[in-house]
Amino acid sequence: MTQASTIADRAPDGTKPRSPLRGHPWLTLFSVAIGVMMVALDATIVAVANPAIQEHLHASLADVQWITNGYLLALAVTLITAGKLGDLFGHRQTFLIGIAGFALTSGLIGLSHGVTAVIALRVFQGLFGALLQPAALGLLRATFPAEKLNTAIGIWGAVIGASTAAGPIIGGLLVEHANWQSVFYINVPVGAIALVFGLLVLKDQRAANAPRSFDIPGIVLLSSAMFCLIWGLIKAPAWGWGDAGTLMFLIGAVVLFAAFGFWETRSAEPLIPLGLFRSVPLTAGTVLMVLMAFAFMGGLFFVTFYLQNVHGFSPVSSGVHLLPLTGMMIVGSPVAGMLITRWGPRIPLVGGMLFTTVAMIGMSQLTPDTGSGVTCLWFALLGLGLAPVMVGATEVIVGNAPLELAGVAGGLQQSAMQVGGSLGTAVLGAIMAARVDHLLPHNWAAAHLPAMSAAQQAQASGAVSVGVAPVPPNTTPAAARLITGVAHHTFVSGMTLSFGVAAAVAAVAAVVAVFTKRGANADAAPGGAHI
Repeated sequence: MTQASTIADRAPDGTKPRSPLRGHPWLTLFSVAIGVMMVALDATIVAVANPAIQEHLHASLADVQWITNGYLLALAVTLITAGKLGDLFGHRQTFLIGIAGFALTSGLIGLSHGVTAVIALRVFQGLFGALLQPAALGLLRATFPAEKLNTAIGIWGAVIGASTAAGPIIGGLLVEHANWQSVFYINVPVGAIALVFGLLVLKDQRAANAPRSFDIPGIVLLSSAMFCLIWGLIKAPAWGWGDAGTLMFLIGAVVLFAAFGFWETRSAEPLIPLGLFRSVPLTAGTVLMVLMAFAFMGGLFFVTFYLQNVHGFSPVSSGVHLLPLTGMMIVGSPVAGMLITRWGPRIPLVGGMLFTTVAMIGMSQLTPDTGSGVTCLWFALLGLGLAPVMVGATEVIVGNAPLELAGVAGGLQQSAMQVGGSLGTAVLGAIMAARVDHLLPHNWAAAHLPAMSAAQQAQASGAVSVGVAPVPPNTTPAAARLITGVAHHTFVSGMTLSFGVAAAVAAVAAVVAVFTKRGANADAAPGGAHI
């Protein structure tokens, strides 16, 4: 990519930009990192506040679930379209709009007095989050030369890891010592800093052959397909995988994806040119991201229940126990970026997924009595395995896409994570539920506990599936200990099977990683920027 191949911000006389800060690669990285930090922090900090929101706004469990699901749906459905917006109108503009909108909606949520308003604003948060995330990758892709792009993405990944790790701890402290509104208010000053810094530093750089129009039918078809898929996966645990509603949404997703693919071959300006997937490394990187997110997010879903409901840790203490995982991701991501720059992505990606496989196998051996030292060891190994995958797969996807599709590639990377995470949580959740349904009656009877009715057993199975002991009121201490033991051992048995499946998926991902290679289009940064 040469200087002539881009359209950059320039002074009116066509000379170089007025500000020496504008377009500087490392300052660009710092700017987008602040924005991405805000979104990554929000992803985990809100979960800690949900119980307080439920209590103060008198919300139902379904309402609280919608606070999360509304955000995830809006994010997943619009990521690729948002990336296309950046390719069309400029990643600087979409990033700054995303930052401003995310901060504004966060402040409005804190001022809300009803759960309906919170849910609606969380949907808008997801839309603005979708704008800024692909734009961040698009800006890095356009600003950094090939030999520095992996390092930049490594630091970007470390910021995400640090923010994700800090979320439960900061959220717990804010809810405990202030109020639930504070977990949203914190985004306002962070967003303001990111916006001001972005206005001073970011430079809009678009390919000369950037898209000139919007594929409206493609947007409608892809958005509808993503909605059906994510909604079906979200509702499958509650409705059941064989339920007509679940099947309708999942089959609808397949039909809509097929219709989208057909339309894209006919569109003059396709939303996603299907020729993009002729790149074997890009396709492998996308599949790898889905499989990694399946194993990681699906498995991590149970870890929080294990720490809080089996071991009895508070949310803050649980966050501290997860620090070895996120800490290794923070340290490992920049190192992974340097290793990938030197050796290429294939060896680090295969090695990372093999480490992840071993960590998942180790975590499948956890028991209710496993000490913190052993648990933290497996968490650290998991973080060490995930770091090169987060960095390498992102670079493979974005780096193998042409510059004019950098936003779409960034949206594709984020969408792959959302789909993989939703799929992993839904599938492993179904495995856990089936395992608990199968084992609980036998374990209950073996402990000589009083027989339960069908309704009581269904209620008990739901509680045990998240590690909660279904101890009835006025139960004697001895009986309560017995029920707790049965519940925890049954839950851990289900977790063992779930982590075993996650390990198998991670092993498949290691094979997929063999087909990755360095980005073919990750050429020099435009404008001769100094690194």
